[in-house]
Amino acid sequence: MKLRNLLGSAVLGVGALAALNTGLRYEGELESPLDGDDGVFRWRGMDVAYTEAGDPDDPDLVLLHGINAAGSSGEWRAVFGDLAADYHVIAPDFPGYGRSDRPPLRYSAALYEDFVHDFLAAFDEPAVVASSLSAAYAVAATDGDGEDGVELRGFVAVCPTATAGPSPAKGWLRELLRAPLVGRALFNAITAKPSIRYFNADHGYDDPANPSAEWTDYEWRTTHVENARFAPASFVSGTLNSEVDLAAALADLDVPPTIVWGREATVSPLTEGRELADAADARLVVFDRARLLPHVEHPDRFVETVEEALVAGATA
Repeated sequence: MKLRNLLGSAVLGVGALAALNTGLRYEGELESPLDGDDGVFRWRGMDVAYTEAGDPDDPDLVLLHGINAAGSSGEWRAVFGDLAADYHVIAPDFPGYGRSDRPPLRYSAALYEDFVHDFLAAFDEPAVVASSLSAAYAVAATDGDGEDGVELRGFVAVCPTATAGPSPAKGWLRELLRAPLVGRALFNAITAKPSIRYFNADHGYDDPANPSAEWTDYEWRTTHVENARFAPASFVSGTLNSEVDLAAALADLDVPPTIVWGREATVSPLTEGRELADAADARLVVFDRARLLPHVEHPDRFVETVEEALVAGATA
């Protein structure tokens, strides 16, 4: 009788967890968080969503969002329109994120480096602004001495890093998050609105009031669509860490790189930014009262910094 009761409780518990997971799924269609024209880049059988704005005859500027649990092109919402005044701006959602397809792949740094290479190759000498891990993917895409590498017009990196998860990677953690029942429940906990608000306040923004309630809601929705956990499972486990030597790759660029860093950043402290800039002989621009997202907290100054960097790249 005790065994029967135990089994019955277990079945009820599994059923309740499954029902909770289903109830937390966002069934609506994600809208673009950016004001522009929506497009699709077909890549390896996936539809990769992007938003573009500005005059197509102006120089191309590709904005690559950071990789995290709730990453999307919406990271550029505060600067997208202003940059489009002088550039043809294109901001994709990485595969597995935002409005792009999210097949249940075991996402890897190599996959994203290939994606960035192929996406950038669709444009003629684009300039790039890349955040966090995507900066490592972008410089990897330029490797090839002009044969396979993409030539850039300019490069700005925001708190760039090649390592944003545990190193060495923890494959067991990725598989746990990929699990259909427990993994979904764990990911739902990581991406609950209180968790999103905590990570924004603790890591992303110096001013915790900066992300609006509407933006927090968008981050929640983008992490609760079907298959939302698979790319973040690779991120959290460290399997999206790049093997690129970031300092050497930045130093090898054909255009002078600019690195932007928030003085109050804790996950990637400013000391790392100074060391990286020194090793890469790169210009370092430090934003006071900012952490990992200076482009959101100080958009006007950020746009000026990008324009200065791209002018420098054009005259290099």
